[in-house]
Amino acid sequence: MSTMNIIQAPLKPRNILWSRHKGLIVTFLSLGCIILAWYSGKYGNYALEVPFYLLAYAIGGYQKAWEGLQTLIKEKDLDVDLLMVVAAIGAASIGYWADGAILIFIFSLSGALEGYTLERTNDEIMSIMKLRPEEAIVVHENVERRVRVEELQQGDHLLVRPGERIATDGIVIEGCSSVNQASITGESIPIDKFAGDEVFAGTMNGQGALVIEMTKPAEATLLAKIIHLVQEAQSERPPSQVFMERFEGIYAKIVITSAVLISVLPHFLLGWSWSETIYKAMIFLVVASPCALVSSIMPAVLSGISNGARKGILFKGGVYLEAIGDVSVVAFDKTGTLTEGIPKITQVIPYGIYAEDEVLSIAASLETWSEHPIAKAIVRKANEKNLALSTASKLEAVPGFGVHGIVEGQEYRIGKFDLLNLVEGEKLSDQEMRAVLNLEKQGNTMIVVQVGKERIGVLAVRDTIRPQAKESIARLKKMGIKVVMLTGDSSSTAQIIGAQVGVDQVYSDLLPEHKVDIIKKLGVYGKVAMVGDGVNDAPALAVSSVGIAMGAAGTDVALETANVVLMADDLSKVAYAIALGRRTTRVVKQNVVFAVAVMLSLVLSNFLGSITLPLGVIGHEGSTIIVIISGLRLLR
Repeated sequence: MSTMNIIQAPLKPRNILWSRHKGLIVTFLSLGCIILAWYSGKYGNYALEVPFYLLAYAIGGYQKAWEGLQTLIKEKDLDVDLLMVVAAIGAASIGYWADGAILIFIFSLSGALEGYTLERTNDEIMSIMKLRPEEAIVVHENVERRVRVEELQQGDHLLVRPGERIATDGIVIEGCSSVNQASITGESIPIDKFAGDEVFAGTMNGQGALVIEMTKPAEATLLAKIIHLVQEAQSERPPSQVFMERFEGIYAKIVITSAVLISVLPHFLLGWSWSETIYKAMIFLVVASPCALVSSIMPAVLSGISNGARKGILFKGGVYLEAIGDVSVVAFDKTGTLTEGIPKITQVIPYGIYAEDEVLSIAASLETWSEHPIAKAIVRKANEKNLALSTASKLEAVPGFGVHGIVEGQEYRIGKFDLLNLVEGEKLSDQEMRAVLNLEKQGNTMIVVQVGKERIGVLAVRDTIRPQAKESIARLKKMGIKVVMLTGDSSSTAQIIGAQVGVDQVYSDLLPEHKVDIIKKLGVYGKVAMVGDGVNDAPALAVSSVGIAMGAAGTDVALETANVVLMADDLSKVAYAIALGRRTTRVVKQNVVFAVAVMLSLVLSNFLGSITLPLGVIGHEGSTIIVIISGLRLLR
């Protein structure tokens, strides 16, 4: 039985009822004809019995017969649909009209129920496509105008009222509000948005009104890319499904050949009557068909992909959902993955008569115009504390140290503090030295501020570890996965971060090409997943068994490079994705074993016991529905 496509074109309203319920309508019309045929035969009206059965065959079996013939003519191949129709016609040819009609009815009912169960997955994914509103309010010179999203142009200013969905990617230029980004990033808690913050199409505005400047056309929004990725994932078949489809064609030929032999040989070898021989052959055609086997894989895989998309995990195809379940090693990039990639001031230690805020204010005044990440961290910390900054003059870079300039008439210098080779200045006391050494051992970079030869304070700067890093790595290790960290940082810094998050192994001082070599070497342990930011780690992501991009919201390179995309900076989703892949593989195996067991039981019952055609159909089609519903468990 062929698997339905998940992504379909939107239906016109007048066609929705027929399209959604066509299978059941046809099925029960067929049942009605069967009842009329049975009623006619029971009360002696034999002239109407066969015509009503013929109607039941035509109504219930036309679609499947047409699909089977199309496959035979166009692809020169047999499928299970044609096997069912041939079995029903064969039963009718030896006088088993009722059995053949019941076969058609149950087969049609099974197809209708299969359609409804697969629609569950369809609805899950189609819901993503409904996130973008059809219209938006454009504001121009204080005049509001409602237009269709397709008519919006880059640079338009859009008004988003409380409780409305944001129509396009853009930048907040006015207002503040909390925005629920769960549909894009999977984050359950709304994110506060202020002027200058980025917002995404399909997300839900909270309690405040926002004015947004559109930065991308509708077809280039993150939501549009997600929809495209999900559509691609739906059409990308995993290796197990490709094998199963090839197997189905070969197996169908074997079943047809066996059925022909069974319909002839037992009459001569075992003395069966022609009627009994052909009837057994028709039952064999039904129960040996691989409907349940074929349906064991794709419903489960598509449900897994849908589950991931709902949690902010995008798989680019079923092949990667299967592959991630087999991962034995996870390699994390450090900066921007295990850490937030944004340096922060963790401590300010003032010396002498200077206060903590005074040291920070002087440092920020010197670094105001610098683009260096550490300089930005110093200025950001001063702004958070609402410190007044002075205008620095005569700013000049000092090679090997930092910058110096004049603040309020005094010349100050700021730069990295090398404890093994102290720059010109006063020596620290043993107590001060121990404090600084202790901060360095915690992974901090030490920045010193001095006036003349006098040190006025030291700032500790550290790229902070993501809150969920340690817990996520512990969960991966509990799952039996080896966890390593790859970084271009020095060995001392890397070892400190590695120990804090709990990885098994640390590789430091790496260039991008070195990361590729490490990923290849880690292959001795099994399949390797690389988790990175999708930009600097692109070569390593490409060479790994599964490339996982972190923090992909708004990052085009991550969407293009990785096999799996995590839409939020949530490390816990790595373990979730692997667990989902493992569970998908487990469900598929359960389905395959169950389908084969039922098929073998029915085949043996046909020859060793006494099983009627309707009972064979119920067992066969029932197992098909069960494996589809089993696959849908992954939607939870």
